[in-house]
Amino acid sequence: MKGQDMTKHSKIPTPGKSLFERAEGFFGLGEDLTPAPVPHELAKPVNRRITRRDVTTKVTELSLTEAALQGIPTTEAFIPEPVYEDVTFSQDIHEIDRDALARHGLIQPEGPISALLEEFRIVKRQVLQSVRKARENGSGKIAQRVLICSPLPNEGKSFCAANLALAMAAEKDSEVLLVDADFAKPSILSMLGLPRGPGFMDVLARDDIRVEDCVMATDIAGLHVLPAGNHTTSDSEFLSSTRTADVLDRLTRAAPNRIVIFDSSPALAASPAAELANHVGQALVVARADRTGQSALEDALTLLSACPDLKLLLNAAHFSPSGRRFGAYYEQEA
Repeated sequence: MKGQDMTKHSKIPTPGKSLFERAEGFFGLGEDLTPAPVPHELAKPVNRRITRRDVTTKVTELSLTEAALQGIPTTEAFIPEPVYEDVTFSQDIHEIDRDALARHGLIQPEGPISALLEEFRIVKRQVLQSVRKARENGSGKIAQRVLICSPLPNEGKSFCAANLALAMAAEKDSEVLLVDADFAKPSILSMLGLPRGPGFMDVLARDDIRVEDCVMATDIAGLHVLPAGNHTTSDSEFLSSTRTADVLDRLTRAAPNRIVIFDSSPALAASPAAELANHVGQALVVARADRTGQSALEDALTLLSACPDLKLLLNAAHFSPSGRRFGAYYEQEA
């Protein structure tokens, strides 16, 4: 059998045309597929990028409403938090008259533990617990404000407000500011034996008076007092003004552990209590056991309904079904 010459190379077939080459022949595109020349400078696009205004600085100088009216995109701008000055009270010490405390039946700060002190220790614990809960729920500085009032006069609201402030001043982690907000018949200064001076209503009525300059520091550690100030015929209108919020803000600025207690006018006798209810985190409504009627109490609670947390405080109750005698435990036996 004649062998095949393995050294003889057979003709290798030429590969067929590619898909693009066949398409070129089919559509008659010709042999020249060079791209069109590209100009060195392109025409500027019709929708040019517009340089944004520097809105950061401008928005900080305007209110959000004004910025919106001027077409400034506040949602896209960085708006820093406003910087407030810290507020400090005067360090001039005013001495509390201990004899005046005794005459009005108030707690003696340096005295022995009494039934009255034990009662208000329980009250303040409930108040402070409500403050903590309100803060956890995001109430902010309003949680630090407590309103004390009663439905009608002579039910013991000022007595309870002063005693609560004296009891709370003994706290190690907080301090208290007692505000006399009974503008028609203020009594806090006389109960504590403090001198008269400008106060809360003067600050609301005049822009040139700072509230911190009217606050009195006392010789009882942790206790400050803000007098009621001069009575006007527009107390309720001043309280409902926009200035009130700023004044109240200054009372707790830079002092997150300060509790502000307002001794207000009776809810059914004057309107300031209902106005103040819009600015406090809780209210204690004092009901006198031998005097306050149910209908008066219900009407007072209705007027104070703007306050998110209403509590009742029973005053002048001489009978206890459980037989409790607060303070007697600390007395030495003969």
